[in-house]
Amino acid sequence: MTSDDTGVVVPADSGGRRSSSALGRGVVADALRGVDPVGALGVERETNWRRGYLVHFRRVLEAGLTSRQAALTVAADGLDAVHRRMRYRRSDGDEGPLDAMLSHRSGPALSTVEIRGSGEPEAGFSLPLGGERLSGDALAHRLDAWAAGGVLEPSAAERVRTVMAHPEWLRLDGQTVVVLGAGAEMGPLQALLRWGARVAAVDLPRPDVWRRVLAAGRDRAGTLLVPVATDLTGADSDATAANAGLDLLTDVGAAAEWIRGLDGRVVLGNYVYADGVTNMRLSAAVDALTLSLQGARHELALAFLATPTDVFAVPPDAVAHAQRAYDERSRLARVLGRPLRTVSAGRLLRRQYVPGVQPGIHDALVPQQGPNYALAKRLQRWRASVARDAGSTVSMNVAPPTRTRSVLKNRALAAAYAGADRFAVEVFEPATANTLMAALLVADLNTGGGPSHEHPWQDEAYAAVHGGLWRAPYQPRSALGLAAVLGYGAARA
Repeated sequence: MTSDDTGVVVPADSGGRRSSSALGRGVVADALRGVDPVGALGVERETNWRRGYLVHFRRVLEAGLTSRQAALTVAADGLDAVHRRMRYRRSDGDEGPLDAMLSHRSGPALSTVEIRGSGEPEAGFSLPLGGERLSGDALAHRLDAWAAGGVLEPSAAERVRTVMAHPEWLRLDGQTVVVLGAGAEMGPLQALLRWGARVAAVDLPRPDVWRRVLAAGRDRAGTLLVPVATDLTGADSDATAANAGLDLLTDVGAAAEWIRGLDGRVVLGNYVYADGVTNMRLSAAVDALTLSLQGARHELALAFLATPTDVFAVPPDAVAHAQRAYDERSRLARVLGRPLRTVSAGRLLRRQYVPGVQPGIHDALVPQQGPNYALAKRLQRWRASVARDAGSTVSMNVAPPTRTRSVLKNRALAAAYAGADRFAVEVFEPATANTLMAALLVADLNTGGGPSHEHPWQDEAYAAVHGGLWRAPYQPRSALGLAAVLGYGAARA
């Protein structure tokens, strides 16, 4: 039996076939049914989910805009649908509900290796950018420029300035941040350790990943906690790397037990990623872990990064910025835009927002990323909304488009990112993006999750670092193909 057949799996139909498309249709239909039964019926009748999912994910967002309660109903029903449908399959073939994995442990209890870094904590916040580290006035000017240019929301710039004014926040004293997906390029592990924080790292049992993580723990200023499969007291780094880590698809029970035993206030940070349906399986596993830990540790805080390639409601100021950009586009853009729209039947270079409609709907779903990725990320947004409504501290911030390895291995996306600057979108380097998002995490954890808002869409829009996608003149998918054409040569290089 392969790893694809065990652990958290999508449900099988009567013929034994496991279809992620059937799962996606079922979850999205269930999420809609309580507030938009017509939309739910449309999902159930969708015959080509892999191509047709885009409109339905947008409808899920729109259905929740009518009221706060509608948004929370969508989120709660969507989460419930995932937990009812997903399954846990043991290596012996026994299969049960998703939460059955919490009582199953495939190996011995985990031990902990603690590494105290040899470095000195940074005295204040600085941001790597273009081969430099910006701090003080230089960083403030960069934040001003980004806000004025529409690269991030002004509230994001203000949050970073607040962290700059409170360098003592960076250590996160009294807190332990669990970084699920410790080796992820967009995760905060490196920054938190540099600032002197206490970090519990969780990732797959892959020695190459753990050698990088352990090196960061030794060289930086924080404390790194590593789960290992055996007692390694006095062992060297090679032995630790060889025995560290766990697979959340099969070992959530062990992870839950280990995290419950951590000292201090625990922050559960979800930065996991995998390709295809495995990403959805991982997200379901982490959500089950989240529920288990919330039951055991009522002070548990949650942290996520929202993808910029999703559907969001955006504030009037962002809509107005995009309208101005469209109205003030260059003469060349106007001349070229007309024939392009004509030959494409209106699909290319469309205006981003419908004038006068508030809030604006920003739809940057990318077909190349697929419905499994969209559902996995929407699951995180639902959990953030429900947890925040229940009184938990939640850090959920929109991260910018970033040149991560997972993006660049998709040639179409890599080309589109290379040409994105032609359409007022700034793509970030990983070191800049993950440090900036770690600063927003620090701000949230030191202010109870930030200001409260009337509606969940406003919580999601607050402090968003979208790279200009929300404030660009054109609807993203209407410019994506042209950006890819223009960026193809640079992407190959």
